[in-house]
Amino acid sequence: AVALAVRALKNKEIKRIILTRPAVEAGENLGFLPGDLKEKVDPYLRPLYDALDDMIPAEKLKLYIENRTIEIAPLAFMRGRTLDNCFVILDEAQNSTDLQLKMFLTRMGPSAKFIVTGDVTQIDLPRKQMSGLHNALRILDDIPGIDIIYLTGEDVVRHKLVKRILKAYGDIQ
Repeated sequence: AVALAVRALKNKEIKRIILTRPAVEAGENLGFLPGDLKEKVDPYLRPLYDALDDMIPAEKLKLYIENRTIEIAPLAFMRGRTLDNCFVILDEAQNSTDLQLKMFLTRMGPSAKFIVTGDVTQIDLPRKQMSGLHNALRILDDIPGIDIIYLTGEDVVRHKLVKRILKAYGDIQ
């Protein structure tokens, strides 16, 4: 998804890239984090920075972030915005609630491109809280203009052992 956004920016198809994800911890509670807002949310957004680091030279990425050509922000900060002429990616959407995902999807301006990524087998929300991605996959499936793409173990681009690990977990779940 990030590669598509970077390509669209380079081809001048869009003016900005906005990357977001819910600030949800993976099974651990880190408690109070010191620092200003950026220092508090950066650990949650680090995977997005990592993806950009792989595709954009460091100095250019720094400039893009400083001039807001690329924006990385927590999902909670999307309310009230209209995101237009940009490529917007919601990462780890399985950790968003129904209300958060609806709020996010309704930020779309007329010339925006939205991609939502997530894995419903890796939900980190509290047990009693339903993933908004589950519901979105069901209710948005037949809407023209929305494509849902499911990836499998064959799509894994990490270490070759990851496919075997996923298969092993799949066999026991």
